[in-house]
Amino acid sequence: MTENWVPTRALGRTVLVTGLLLLLGVALGRVDLVLLAAPFAIGAAWHLRRTPRAAPEITITTAEEHIVEGGEVEAGLTVTNPEAIAYDLVVVRARTSPWLRLEQADRPFAITVPSDGWAAIDLPGEALRWGRQDVGPAAARAAACGGLLASRPQVTPARGVRVYPVTEPFNATEAMPAAAGLVGAHRSRRPGEGGELAGVRQFAPGDRLRRIDWRVSLRTRDLHVAYTLSDRDAEVLLLLDVLGEVGLPGGVRGSASVLDTTVRAAAAIAEHYLHRGDRVSMIEFGAQARRLRAASGRRQYLTVLEWLLDVRAEPDDAAFGVHHISSTALVVVLTPLVDPRAADMLAQLTQSGRYVVAVDTLPPDAAPPVRNQWTPLATRLWRVERENVLGRMREHGVPVVSWAGAGSLDLVLRDVARMASAPRGR
Repeated sequence: MTENWVPTRALGRTVLVTGLLLLLGVALGRVDLVLLAAPFAIGAAWHLRRTPRAAPEITITTAEEHIVEGGEVEAGLTVTNPEAIAYDLVVVRARTSPWLRLEQADRPFAITVPSDGWAAIDLPGEALRWGRQDVGPAAARAAACGGLLASRPQVTPARGVRVYPVTEPFNATEAMPAAAGLVGAHRSRRPGEGGELAGVRQFAPGDRLRRIDWRVSLRTRDLHVAYTLSDRDAEVLLLLDVLGEVGLPGGVRGSASVLDTTVRAAAAIAEHYLHRGDRVSMIEFGAQARRLRAASGRRQYLTVLEWLLDVRAEPDDAAFGVHHISSTALVVVLTPLVDPRAADMLAQLTQSGRYVVAVDTLPPDAAPPVRNQWTPLATRLWRVERENVLGRMREHGVPVVSWAGAGSLDLVLRDVARMASAPRGR
């Protein structure tokens, strides 16, 4: 007997019955009682002639592929028997995240494992919500030697499954307020190498010969060249308000909370601008104030998705400074505007001269973020007060638009670009 295996109740009853029959047979002088105890003693001795030493090993397997909300999840449990003795019965049970709908994962499994072999349990299912969801922990307990010995419960830690937010096609066709890079897809007002024709001027030292406009040159008897406007990239900063959670998350097919809307909108906006060659950065407006530096390309998009998996509601105090934000970046603030600190942050950004767009992420049927249930009249008054806050934000020059998927930011980006191109007074 080892520390990994303990006797079962069946072995205890066998020893008890055998001992009582032998004692009664000897005390009463009855041979039939001794003969009756013989099968119990011989059976126990036969099964215990070889006892296991090592405990069963259980592992959790998950697919490492790119899983999106609503996608299929392939998980499984594998029980390995390192002994030369077969397991009569192995009971396996695993706990899973409520946002992973795995088939038959809420009940125990009873399997047999041969000697020096293994047995697998498939747990196919569906991912319902973004985030780092867990499969496990899982526990296994085996019985051997005719059910006379049982292993101690063997527990394996949980294995994470990365579920990325689903992104609906987002498109913003308006020009960016400012472009600061050297290359990109946005038209700039600065002359340079680009695809937008700016005009024709006289040839000057340093101009390329392929830029000569021969039609104008032949007409004026002097060399003229066509010059273009440079194409520049822009920096888009996504600022996520994580001061609190409002609404009940219902998964990919249910209702969306504030964090659900925030994460999915951020993924869609980042995917759009990164696909166009722009640089995207992210900041959390919360206690941790996590930050993702600006970069471009597919690698940045994968980094953005990984970064969004760790978004959590943080109702603690938040410190924010605009000196960390580039003056030429387009700041898209994803906020439900239910915390006064969010309105102060937007006012601070606007007063500093940044290009700010506020995206309202509050669900239409959300209630105030309090523990006690409010009456319908109190909830209505809360919404009226919040509408007043939105109106004051718009009066102070902060464009606020509700998130509605593709095309949500077209009109507001047009206004911001028009304001950025207007001459500014000193």
